Amino acid sequence: MKSATTHSWIRRTPLIGLLCILMTLATAARAQEPAPAHASPTAAAPKLAYLVSDLRIPFWRIMARGIEHSAKALGYQVTVMSAENDARNELQHAVTALKSDIVGLIASPTNSAAGATILKMAAKAGVPVIIADIGADDGHYVSYISSDNRQGAYEIGLVLVERLRELNWMDGSVGIIAIPQKRENGQARTRGFMKALSENGVRGAGLRQQVDFSRDETYKHARALIAEHPEMRALWLQGSDRYQAALDAIDDSGKTGQILLLTFDAEPEFLQLIPQGALVGAAMQQPFLMGEKAVSTLHRHLLGQRVPREIQLPILAISANNIAEKLPIIRRNVLGLNEGG
Repeated sequence: MKSATTHSWIRRTPLIGLLCILMTLATAARAQEPAPAHASPTAAAPKLAYLVSDLRIPFWRIMARGIEHSAKALGYQVTVMSAENDARNELQHAVTALKSDIVGLIASPTNSAAGATILKMAAKAGVPVIIADIGADDGHYVSYISSDNRQGAYEIGLVLVERLRELNWMDGSVGIIAIPQKRENGQARTRGFMKALSENGVRGAGLRQQVDFSRDETYKHARALIAEHPEMRALWLQGSDRYQAALDAIDDSGKTGQILLLTFDAEPEFLQLIPQGALVGAAMQQPFLMGEKAVSTLHRHLLGQRVPREIQLPILAISANNIAEKLPIIRRNVLGLNEGG
């Protein structure tokens, strides 16, 4: 991505005057009379929009909750618009959002190319943008908040290698059901994971990319990889919500207990499945925290403060060995279950 020239919001739009007045009044009011911790924004509150690729996927729903949680605490209204994994919907949402007097935009685009288009539209409209999780090929943005996908995938790869070694399955191969590899985060996940395997002499068994992220698609990819690679000992799903489809494919192939499953991201059920051994582990991003960070970073920018150009949050490589220790962080930052914590 190209560097963006940071412009003072104060110089660019008279809305900063309204925002400053509102925040000054709010501060004075709080000094005189305590307000509820999370008072609802008023109709006069400045507006934000969040363009998200697909709210049908739990990861994005959790991030949206983090955005809403932080926006409410900071006195913003926020509108969440899901593209349902359709770039055309996404562009229409961008047009609608940029015509609605928003003071800032947060975007998790369907892919990096679509992200570049959104950034161009926002730049033309004079609206600052925070990119959350999925990058853009090009364009001007305030800050790019992401997970360290490469390192997180590398670390979960090492978790798998350790388990394969314990089972004396190091001569087996590992299949991958990947998110689209045209996404920057998808490429990083694959590179990190394959690095962990290659450093330890474990072979790959092919890669199948998801397109519609359906249960049927995931099931078919898993069955195909298992049929094509009888020596396969593990399957890595670069997402989490279709984990049951992968488990069903392993079972229906007569391979239960012979093929390990691990994922990227997490579902609430993983709090039981990982300790039980049904899953080897998961590389858990922190979407609730990422959503909060996106809003707080945009807020600081709107107040004229300097913010980091890039912010990378760590990914938790969770297995049965450390899930109990990491449980409070998982519940809040990963699953968004303790919003006030």
